[in-house]
Order: sequence, then structure tokens, then C-alpha cells
Amino acid sequence: MKKLLILSGKGGTGKTTVAAAFIDMLQANAFADCDVDAPNLHIVANLDAVPERKDYYGSQKAIINMDKCVGCGACFDTCRFGAITPCDEKYQVDEYACEGCSVCHFVCPHEAVTMVDDIAGEQILYQNGQVFSTAKLKMGRGNSGKLVTEVKATLTKYAQDAKLAIIDGSPGIGCPVIASVTGVDLVLIVAEPSLSGMHDMERILETTAILGAKACVCINKHDTCAQHTQAIEAYCQEHSIPFVGKIPYDKQASSAINAGHSLAGVDCPASVAIKAVLEKTIKVLESQENE
Repeated sequence: MKKLLILSGKGGTGKTTVAAAFIDMLQANAFADCDVDAPNLHIVANLDAVPERKDYYGSQKAIINMDKCVGCGACFDTCRFGAITPCDEKYQVDEYACEGCSVCHFVCPHEAVTMVDDIAGEQILYQNGQVFSTAKLKMGRGNSGKLVTEVKATLTKYAQDAKLAIIDGSPGIGCPVIASVTGVDLVLIVAEPSLSGMHDMERILETTAILGAKACVCINKHDTCAQHTQAIEAYCQEHSIPFVGKIPYDKQASSAINAGHSLAGVDCPASVAIKAVLEKTIKVLESQENE
């Protein structure tokens, strides 16, 4: 299975819009949303199947048995994260602040503190002729990279016969992006024609290079700033980064996305441009096989 990952430097550049259009244009039967902090590909993926859900367990968290707690304060005094708070002359744990270090468990003289497996989020799998793997991380949890790895592993497990998988990644260059990039065949960066957008693109290119992943670039809403569009194209040419096209700003695109539709079935300039970007991206992907 070949894996095409779509990334952007920040939210709102059109990464998911491009990913959803690619899925429909290719009639892909394997795809994933690895933006586990704020997944939204399902909104425009036209899924008919009832999802299978299962809890995802991250690190452990401390809990205090109020019947055993005598309010000695040993846990409160030794917690480095401020996760222990007073409660009716006893103490309780703030699950969002607890880092699962277990110090409170070891120092409690009355064995009132225990460590329990924490449900850090949920994995979601759709199967109905297509395989769509995604997940949602609970607020305040720091296991995003591990959860992304599970999302990709689930996709691979249930879509073994698929020739190509489209993966919608997270914005930025953090842990979920690093986990998303690992093992993919090509990264398509959706760049924004702005000074910050160019900087974001450069950071992703540096990250993919470190991880040994091949990358190409397209520009969304290119006609909002000709100067920065030209600068991004020049950068790609100078650094031998495949440039696969430009997508214009299109109000019809916004309307379609807001209505929960991908641009694959919309007759508009943005849709035509995305199709051209897809064709060039597939050519870059195929060229990787011949190297």
C-alpha cells in the first residue's frame, strides 16, 4: 500500500479540503484522519457505515480513595505538577494536571493513592467498502503521537488490499505530524501564500527531510498574494522540491465545505485546480517507485 500524507503548516490552509477532494476523485477505499486533536475529515467524507469505536488508553493517572485519605498532605507536598488539590480537609487529583509519575502513590502512608489506566481518547473505524481510520484525543492528554501511530496501524490492518491510502495529517510539525510522516511514501504540503505560510512550509520540509520522507508542494488560494506565491514557487525550484500546482480562492469551495461536501462533485475553479494537483502528485508518487 502506498501512503500519501497531506500536511500544512497551520490550520485553515485547506489541507482537509484537498484531502477530501483527493479521496472522492480517486474513489479511494483507504484513508485516515491523523489530526487526532481536532479530526474533521469525517464531516466531508460521505460515510455510510456505523463506526466501530474503542477506548484508547494512554499513560496512567492517580486517583485518591477518599475513604482511606486522612488528609496528611504527603501527596500534595510531593506533587511537582500541582495535580493534587485540597478537598474537604482531604485531597483529590486533577486529571488534567496529573502526569502519571506515581510519586503520590509511593509516598502515601495509608495506600490511599492508586494508579489506573487512563482513557486518553477513542479510536474510530468505518468499514463499508471503504476503510476510514481516525481517532479523537481527550482534552489535556499528551499521547497524540502514539494515537496517530495506532490510527495508521489500524488503516494498514483493515485495508491490506488497497493500492493507495490518503492520510489527512495534523497542522504544524509536532508529535502527531512526526508520527504521521513516519513510513509514508510521499508528503503533499498545502502552503499558504503569506510570509508565515512560507515559513511554515519550510519547517515541514525540514521535518520531512530529517525523517527521510519525500515531499511536494501546492499552494492554496494562490491568487490572494502573487508575491508570496512566486516566492514559494522559486523556493521549490531552488531546492528541487516538486511543485504540483496552484489552487485559486473560490467562494464556491467554501460553500461546498460548509455544506459537508468535498469539491470532487462541484464544478468550480478550485475543483479543476485540485484535480490538476492530484494528477501531478500521483506522477511524483509514481516517480518515487522508479528511483
